[in-house]
Amino acid sequence: MELLLLSSSTKHGTGFLEHAMPAVTELLAGRDRLLFVPFAKQDHDGYEATVQAAVAPHGITVEGIHRAADPVAAVRDAQAVFIGGGNTFRLLAALHRLGLLTALREAVRGGTPYMGASAGTNMACPSLRTSNDMPIVQPPSFEAIGLVPFQINPHYLDPDPGSTHMGETREQRIAEFLEDNDVPVLGVREGSWLRVRGERAELGGATGARLFARGSEPRELEPGEDVTFLLSTEPHFDS
Repeated sequence: MELLLLSSSTKHGTGFLEHAMPAVTELLAGRDRLLFVPFAKQDHDGYEATVQAAVAPHGITVEGIHRAADPVAAVRDAQAVFIGGGNTFRLLAALHRLGLLTALREAVRGGTPYMGASAGTNMACPSLRTSNDMPIVQPPSFEAIGLVPFQINPHYLDPDPGSTHMGETREQRIAEFLEDNDVPVLGVREGSWLRVRGERAELGGATGARLFARGSEPRELEPGEDVTFLLSTEPHFDS
């Protein structure tokens, strides 16, 4: 598989996909069409236009799957797929409704490059359980595409020791997840991403990540670090 799983589509001070464009163009090398899945946001046409503006200078034409008469066939025919960010629950509900989970899984495992950002990165995990979103709609299942066997928490925020906010930190929420699920969670900070090339996985970008696992202290991961070991994870949910 060829995966590019971005924590976010934007980084403070940069335009849409600008911070990750070298990684984007490397993933899409030799391809001039990109199938875009905009279902995490309500304005599908506007979202498609945003992506098109970002990649047009690189000779890539964006095709919104919401325009396809047969979305499953569109996935099967795609040169590459990009699932954008927004609300993860809305996105997953749409993928279930349109019967796209199996089509996406089969296409990407068969070699179609996959890019996700934020909610789209959540979709590459086995489940949406480590999403940051409010459940504004109810999908029929938490099951996602499952391209990687572990969980990712996009937009990961480190605890602020000076904060007076009394709500849970991201680290506390992930710790709660691990109390009931024995699945590693990769907390990817904005500005970083996971790149999977076949049997190898590497952390890209500039801001690094933190790895959480049941029974272990969180581990800091540096940009460029090899995380191939995560691909051999055996996830256990409700454990």
